[in-house]
Amino acid sequence: MTEDKSQETPSSHRVATSGDIEVSTYLEIAKELGGEQPAAAKEAIPGNERETIVVIDFGSQYSLLIARRIRECQVYCELVSYDTPWEKITPLNPKGFILSGGPASVYTPEAPLAPAYIYESNLPVLGICYGMQVITHQLGGKVTQGERHEYGHSVLHVADVDSPLLADLPTPAPVWMSHGDQIEEMPPGFSTLAYTEGSPFAVMGNDKRIFGLQFHPEVAHTPNGKTILKNFAYRICGCQGNWTMGSFIRDSLDRIKEQVGGGKVINALSGGVDSAVVATLIHQAIGNQLTCIFVNNGLLRRQEAERTLKVFRRHLGMNTIHVDASERFLNRLQGVIDPEQKRKVIGEEFIKVFEEEAAKISKVDFLAQGTLYPDVIESASSGSKASAKIKTHHNVGGLPAKMTLNLVEPLRYLFKDEVRQVGLGLGLPEEMIWRQPFPGPGLAIRIIGEVTREKLEILRSADWIVMEEIKQAKLYRQLWQSFAVLTDVKSVGVMGDFRTYGYLVAVRAVTSDDAMTADWARLPYELLAKISNRIVNEVPGVNRVVYDITSKPPSTIEWE
Repeated sequence: MTEDKSQETPSSHRVATSGDIEVSTYLEIAKELGGEQPAAAKEAIPGNERETIVVIDFGSQYSLLIARRIRECQVYCELVSYDTPWEKITPLNPKGFILSGGPASVYTPEAPLAPAYIYESNLPVLGICYGMQVITHQLGGKVTQGERHEYGHSVLHVADVDSPLLADLPTPAPVWMSHGDQIEEMPPGFSTLAYTEGSPFAVMGNDKRIFGLQFHPEVAHTPNGKTILKNFAYRICGCQGNWTMGSFIRDSLDRIKEQVGGGKVINALSGGVDSAVVATLIHQAIGNQLTCIFVNNGLLRRQEAERTLKVFRRHLGMNTIHVDASERFLNRLQGVIDPEQKRKVIGEEFIKVFEEEAAKISKVDFLAQGTLYPDVIESASSGSKASAKIKTHHNVGGLPAKMTLNLVEPLRYLFKDEVRQVGLGLGLPEEMIWRQPFPGPGLAIRIIGEVTREKLEILRSADWIVMEEIKQAKLYRQLWQSFAVLTDVKSVGVMGDFRTYGYLVAVRAVTSDDAMTADWARLPYELLAKISNRIVNEVPGVNRVVYDITSKPPSTIEWE
C-alpha cells in the first residue's frame, strides 16, 4: 500500500472570496436579506483558449484536492480515471498531466499504471506519491515495500535550488507524507531535487519535464504545496491562467442558449446556492423559457420559503411556482423512525409533487440540475457515465427516467467554492451565496426519531437561535455548517423550582473545505453559553443543550 486512507486531509477554516468589483444592482436584495454588499468575480483574460491540467486518478482520497488547488491558480483542471482513452483527453487541450496518489503498490500484478500517451505526448508530467512510484516503475526505476511507513509531517530540504518546480520554495519546508512503499532506485536520467530524512528521493526530475513528489502538495499540512503546483502549471507547463468565473459565465450562457434553443426548462428550486446559481444562469441565458418549481415540504427552517420566493419572484423576475406540500410530507412521515426510510419517503413524495406540477406546464424539454463536480466524480471517474442518469442525491430528489427530459447541468464541472464565485458574478445576494449547506431531507434528519409538528417547531426555534448567535458573532462564513439537532433523549431538569423532563438539543458546528472531511469548530465558550442559555429559556420543552465535538471521520456532519 502506498497511501494510508486513514490519514485525513486537514481542512482549512475559511472559504476565500475573490474579486472586489461593486455590483450595485442587487444592493436592495442584499439589504433585505441581511447580507452585505456583494462583490463580483474577477473578469477573465479575453481571447485565450482554455488550457487544461489533467489529473490522472489512481484512487487517492486527495485527488479532488489536486484539482481544486490547480484551479485556485486560475488554471482549468479535470480529474479522469487512469484508463481514460486519449480520444477523451485531447479535446481538453492538455498542457500537462498530474498522476495522483493511490492505495495500490506498483509492483503488484493488478496495479493501475499510467497509459502510454502520458509519456508519448511529450507534455510535462508530475507524479504525486503513488504517481511518483508509477513514473519510477514504468521508466526503469525500482519501487519496494518500505521498512517503515512514513505518515504525517516531514521536513523537505531542497537540493537543486535552480529547479523551476521548486522556485520560491523555502528550505527547509514542512511537507505531509502518507506512503508505505519507497523508491529504491530512480529511473535513468532522473536526479534528486529535494530530500527528507526518510525519503532520499522526495522530489525527482529529468530534463524531459517529468517530475515526482513523494509527499502531498495538495493538502493543507504542506503549507507551500500550492507554490509547487503553481510552478508546475506556469513555469513547467506554460499555462497563462485564463480560468476565471467571468470566462465561465460567458461560456456557459452561450452553451445554454445553444443547447436549449427554443425549448422549455424546469428547475427544482431549493433555496440553496447550487439551485439558485443554476436558475439565475439559465434565466440570464433564455429568460422566460425557464420555470422554477419551489416545493415547501414542511421541513424547512424558519422563514426559508418566504425569503427564497421573495428573491426569485420580486427581484430576479423568474417564473416561479410555489407548492405548499407540507401536509403531504408530514402525513407520509408519520411513524417513520429510520433515517434512510425518511430519506426514501421524502424523495418519493417530492417526485410525485414535482411530476404533478411539471405536467401542468405545456411541453417541457429540459430539466435543470445543480450537479457539481464531486457528484460527477462519485458517479464515474471520467464523468462520461454521470450524464446518463439523474442521481438521487441531487436537488430534484431523483426523477424517474420516464420523464424523458434532457439535462441542463451548467455547474457539473465546478466545485462549491467556484459555484459561489459564479453566484457573485451573476449578482446574487451574499445571503444566498454564502448560505450554509442544507440537507435535501431538511429538518427531518435533524430530528432523531419520528418527525412531528411539535418537534419541528421546537427544532426551528432552537436552530433560529443558533443561527442568530453565530451571525451576531460574525462566524457564519467561517463555518461550513452550524445547526441544532433535536435528539430523542429526554432528561430531568429543574426550572423555577419545578422538576422538568425535557428534550436534549445538540448544537453542531464544523469547518471544512468541501465536506469530504470536517473538524468540529472551536466556538468561544461565551458564545456556546449564550446559545445554551437562550435555547433553554426561549424554547419550550427543552431543558438541556450539548455541543458535538466529533470530527468527520469518524462521525458524519449530519446526525442522520
